[in-house]
Amino acid sequence: MKGVIVAAGYGTRLLPFTKTVPKELIPLVDRPAISFILDEFVDAGIEEVLIIGSRRKKSLEDFLDREVELEKVFHEEHRDQLAQMIKPPALRTTFVRQQQMNGTGHALLLAQSFAGNEPVIVAYPDDLFMGAGPNPSQQLVAVHQQTGGSVLAVLDMPGADVSRFGVVAPDDLGPPIKVKQLVEKPNPGTEPSRLVSLGRYVFTPELFSLLEHGLSHHQGGEYYHIHAINQLGALGRLFAVPVVQTHLDVGDRLSYAQAFIRYALSRSDLKEPLKALVADLLSSPQ
Repeated sequence: MKGVIVAAGYGTRLLPFTKTVPKELIPLVDRPAISFILDEFVDAGIEEVLIIGSRRKKSLEDFLDREVELEKVFHEEHRDQLAQMIKPPALRTTFVRQQQMNGTGHALLLAQSFAGNEPVIVAYPDDLFMGAGPNPSQQLVAVHQQTGGSVLAVLDMPGADVSRFGVVAPDDLGPPIKVKQLVEKPNPGTEPSRLVSLGRYVFTPELFSLLEHGLSHHQGGEYYHIHAINQLGALGRLFAVPVVQTHLDVGDRLSYAQAFIRYALSRSDLKEPLKALVADLLSSPQ
């Protein structure tokens, strides 16, 4: 199975940082956000990735290219660990540019020829994952192999305000969960469940056919993929799997700060000094 990363967006919620740096390169300590997705893909057995970007994302292409001169310097200085750190992941990577920001449905159609007649894993860079257990891509592949359908990665958020997310309306709680509809940002109190859709999917080739048909009847403005997703649900070919790893949201300032802290505290080289710092800050008079 191939992978697709949708990375053409402006990243306006993280300005001014994203004025010159793609949000996909925003760091969690020393790891750019996109490296979490690429490592996830590698662990799921994906060998080929399409990144849908824009002309503003040239540095993203540079990050995934080899830095041969620097590798050579590190090897000559016997700093092989540093040379290994800057090597790009073991993936065949292709870039395509979305010329105009016409929505997620339009962006996904740019992956149609890349996908061919096979299912693909699609990732959105606001959602990262860490921790024990199978990663979301591994889970999605497993459910697709079981059902043959398209699959959404979801997170159960009991007691939380889910009205700012896409929320799953389940037809059958399974497992696997069979999805009737994905309700985008429901009004508080009208949510069909507490299962929110995250930025990981397996899409069958059928999705592209539905996107093409929908775009041909679209009346202008941005075109989103949720309509095609809900058509899959109406056809009984849409499923969901709850993620087991820890979710890191890097889509806005607060969630990014929380993700940074959570990831930093998960690292053995940083955990104890950071815990001491936090304890000191909390005990100090403000």
